[in-house]
Order: sequence, then C-alpha cells, then structure tokens
Amino acid sequence: MTVFEVDVPLRWADLDAQGHVNNALVVDYLQEARVGALLRSPNAGILGSGVVVVEHKVDYLAPISYDAEPLRARLRIGRVRAASFVYDYGLAQRGRPVARARTSACLFDFATGAPRRMTAEERAWFESVAEPLEPLRGPGEYRVGEIAHEHPFTVRWSDLDSYGHVNNVAFLTYVGEARVAFHRQLDPEALRTDGASEPRGMLLIARQDVRYLNQLEHRLEPYAVRTGIARVGTTSVTFAHEIIDPRLGKTFARAAAVLVHADASGRPIPVSDAVRAAAERWPAHHA
Repeated sequence: MTVFEVDVPLRWADLDAQGHVNNALVVDYLQEARVGALLRSPNAGILGSGVVVVEHKVDYLAPISYDAEPLRARLRIGRVRAASFVYDYGLAQRGRPVARARTSACLFDFATGAPRRMTAEERAWFESVAEPLEPLRGPGEYRVGEIAHEHPFTVRWSDLDSYGHVNNVAFLTYVGEARVAFHRQLDPEALRTDGASEPRGMLLIARQDVRYLNQLEHRLEPYAVRTGIARVGTTSVTFAHEIIDPRLGKTFARAAAVLVHADASGRPIPVSDAVRAAAERWPAHHA
C-alpha cells in the first residue's frame, strides 16, 4: 500500500460565519493535497497538459477550527483506467479525523476538448501505486424537480484556474450560497450571516457529492443554482442541486448534500416546519 502524506496549511480567511472552516474550503484542501502529491511523482507533467475533476464525494467528520499547525492529508490511488484515476483521502487535524473523500479525475486535452489516454509510462506509475478501495457510500443521486428554488450567481474572475475554466472548488461555493439563500428565504434569522448576529441554530454539513458535467466559463451574465429537497429526516435534510445556464438550459454539475440542523452549541435539533413545507414545494427525486 502506497500512502502519500501532505501537510496543508490553514488560513484565517477560510473560516465562515459559523466560526469553522467552510465546507468548500475542505475540497480546496483536498486539491492542494493531490496537487502536492502529484508534483512529487514521476507524473507531475500531467498537471501542465490537463487534469479535470469528474466527481467528488466528501464525508465531513468533524468541524475544522483555525490552527497554526497544518492539516495532514493521507492520499491513496484507487482505480486506474485508460484516461482516469481515483484519489482516496483522509484529512486530520492534530490527529483527529475531520474528513474522508474520493475524487475521480480524468486526463484532458483542452485543444481537442476531449479526454486523452494515458501514455504507457503514465499508466505504469499509477498502476504501481494503485490499490482496491472500498466503496464510499453516499446519499444517492437525485434530480431537482420541475419546480425548484432558483438562485442566480455570477462567476468571479478569480474563480478561474490555470486551465482557464472555473475551478472545481468554486462549484461547491455556488451551491453553498444557494443553500444560504434558500434558508434566508424561509427564515431570515435562522442562520448566522455576520459576526454580530445571534442565530437560533446552525447547519452542519455531513456529506456532499458533486458530479461535473461541463466546463463553466467566466461571463457577465449570471448562471443559476436550482435546488430541491430530496429527503427530510428528524434532524437532517438532503438537498439536490443543479448548476445551470438559465438562458440555454445547459447543466454544468449536479450535487447532493446532507445537512444536519443544530442549535447554537452544535447539538442536533429537529428540522423546522418551514423546511418540511419547502420539501413539498421544491421536491427532488431519485435519478
């Protein structure tokens, strides 16, 4: 078994209004870890030619607080195919597990706009360090219904990466903003949105899966996140999201996220009647 260990520093700016690291930044840490591991390998050159993320699956195990000591990421390589491979991660803060995740990545030729096959040398290295991985089960795949909550957003220039398209991490920011807008529409005081407010509760994310379907580019016109509710439990809610171009109807990504409702101290509390009513208004369904 080959395990790559990478330290990922924290930034004070990574904290959100709830006082812990924002869920999207956890995926940014995974990106830093896999790039750091790949740059130390014989296959470092593939980053220059093109690697795109196909899918993320993330289990959030514990909140991450600010610390001068970096997080420790442990990476393994899973399934290797002609043009793609899988990363497995364990992320810890001072020895305490805070996240586990999988990323499916694909080699990509931006000149042709299509995946490219690995060379014999590239594949030989990946296969030399790869190992079988147990499935990382998640909430399942959902489709947002015809009637959905819709949140417009614009792509910032800083959302683009070195390949010239929106970085995979930014997609999680977009769906996170859509969930905040969703809850503020139901109850403007339900969540903390500034340091001085006193919220009645908080939302703790437990799982988030994202499937990337098309590249997203910078433009002045807004895109949109369509959101529906797939399942409501006693204290948790499963959201389904679609990132779309409302003008053309094109879908760029689909996501599912499980969030736990908690009081100000972090203890789970029952889902509100307003959210249960929203599940009937904006339903999502199994794919």
